[in-house]
Amino acid sequence: MDFRKLFLHSSLLVLHFAFSSSKDTITINQTIHDGDFLISRENNFALGFFSPGSSRFRYLGIWYRKVREQTVVWVANRDDPINGSSGVLSIDQYGNLVLHSYHNLKVPVWSTNVSVEATDTCVVAQLLDTGNLVLFDDRSKSTVWESFDHPTDTMLPGMKLGLDRRTGMNRFLISWRSAADPGTGNFSLQINPKGSPQVFIYWGTKYIWRGSPWPLKSYAYIANVSFVNNQNETYMTYSVSDASVILRLMLDYSGLLKKIIWQEKDGKWNEFQSTPKSPCDPYGHCGTYGICDPDFLSRRFECDCLPGYEPKSPRDWHILKDASGGCVRKRLESTSLCGHGEGFVKVANVKVPDTSAAVWVSMNMSPRDCERNCRRNCSCSAYASIDIAGKETGCLTWYGKLMDTAHDREEGYDIYVRVDAIELAEIAEKWNGFLKRKDMLAILVVSVVSAWFVIILFTYLWLKKKKKKRVRNKWNKRWLDTIGTVENQVEGSMSHPEIAFFNLSTILAATNSFSPANKLGQGGFGVVYKGKLSNGKEVAVKRLSKDSGQGIDEFKNEVLLIAKLQHQNLVKLIGCCIQGEEPMLVYEYMPNKSLDSFIFNETRRSILDWRKRFDIIVGIARGILYIHQDSRLRIIHRDPATFYWMKK
Repeated sequence: MDFRKLFLHSSLLVLHFAFSSSKDTITINQTIHDGDFLISRENNFALGFFSPGSSRFRYLGIWYRKVREQTVVWVANRDDPINGSSGVLSIDQYGNLVLHSYHNLKVPVWSTNVSVEATDTCVVAQLLDTGNLVLFDDRSKSTVWESFDHPTDTMLPGMKLGLDRRTGMNRFLISWRSAADPGTGNFSLQINPKGSPQVFIYWGTKYIWRGSPWPLKSYAYIANVSFVNNQNETYMTYSVSDASVILRLMLDYSGLLKKIIWQEKDGKWNEFQSTPKSPCDPYGHCGTYGICDPDFLSRRFECDCLPGYEPKSPRDWHILKDASGGCVRKRLESTSLCGHGEGFVKVANVKVPDTSAAVWVSMNMSPRDCERNCRRNCSCSAYASIDIAGKETGCLTWYGKLMDTAHDREEGYDIYVRVDAIELAEIAEKWNGFLKRKDMLAILVVSVVSAWFVIILFTYLWLKKKKKKRVRNKWNKRWLDTIGTVENQVEGSMSHPEIAFFNLSTILAATNSFSPANKLGQGGFGVVYKGKLSNGKEVAVKRLSKDSGQGIDEFKNEVLLIAKLQHQNLVKLIGCCIQGEEPMLVYEYMPNKSLDSFIFNETRRSILDWRKRFDIIVGIARGILYIHQDSRLRIIHRDPATFYWMKK
């Protein structure tokens, strides 16, 4: 019997939870007890009671529904925990969300505390898929209260952080006391709207970190960050382009501002950015008029002074590496910054100094006019000309001390620091010296490169010449071997050899150095030139081209074959030349040229009557018969084109 009662009780609890978890709204006369939940429509967020860490206290909060690890993003009663599971949430007759404990139903533990009159049915509280708990009038659909206006330690996409001047609402993050205590901690993240608005992390009332001031340079990584500043509002917000990405911005109880993304495959949160972390993150790390460089590996200290300034305490600065004392102006007593030839020095790509006391002179002013405006006011210590999205170029000026300047190559702006005339002259002299050294270095580099180029060029030419000589020697050796072979074979087959070996100089003289005027034609193996020997005999010189593909073996074959072929209807080989890289064959010259010059010429073809043509045909037939049948060497001529046949 007891078992049946227990089973029935458990079943009713399960049904109760299932029914409760399907709701995303609560109306007047409805309640949320400890163990009940509001679940957003797309199951993104849940509202209910929880105990952080090992705490025995209960809190009303909102957490991610789809994240396996319970991660609370908002807490209602952060400073007033409930002891035990006695909490109940409802909407009272005044239209407020109220949280009570069963131990004291008269005094609420927490309330939205809005002064809006409501009837019994017109106010509804709804948990949205953004994680925002909204209290609204069901008739007018106007929002009465929302949790996004009262964040705790977490900023969600779409939430505004900053000041609404119309309502006086100032939204900011406050850290938990510890991992197990969501009570109000020591650190807060707020926007300071003074001067040019900027984000600060406070430890109590003390600055410990400062973000880049408005306007931010547009950039997008995982989140698209916006910084809005107008007459009605000054706030920062962000959005995530990929809806599947779960991203949150959290101010940790240790004072770190963390950007955290949920990794579903690993089942854990991944921290991809946190500040303050680098040496330049702490506010005023290098003191007044100092500038910090986070990439200081090339130097021994991350701090330096702005142009025209020097360390206030050189001992602290150089020996103790303590720059908190800051910098002071050089020649403070001996020179003036007002009306004595002073000017401005550019400091590029920096997180501009603290803008709390800076002034926007104009939202539409040229850089030159901005400089003039700052020069006219002797209290103006620096200025910056900044492009503003949707507007023109604004002029921002600083008066008094410059604090918390740091190099920022990604999101930084250029500032112009006021210096005296002596500093301007020293900087100009250093710059001229730098240019001279740069010119000398350029000359030295060009000289060294030129010297190496000449050395490499001469080495290349020498190696090429050496290789060419080696190849020539190799070819000459093979030509000499060929000569011996030719002579032996010719002498062995002919009783009166008539093959002559010409020097290259003889060939050059005969062809007038291969003059284009002496060119007779061109074949597959090279060009044929007309030549005239010293004895007056005309010859045809066939010059083997380098690109013909004919090598020593082909040349050898041609010499051997033509030397053995002796017929009155075949062109006679007189000799050859094997000097240099281009071997040559010297033939008897045919003054009537090739047969095609007659057949395809309208004028000259009339010279060939039918008797003459018959004689030519018979001569060709006799020549072919000789090389195909009567000669000891059987040769098959596969390409009997007309230009091959010479007319005697």
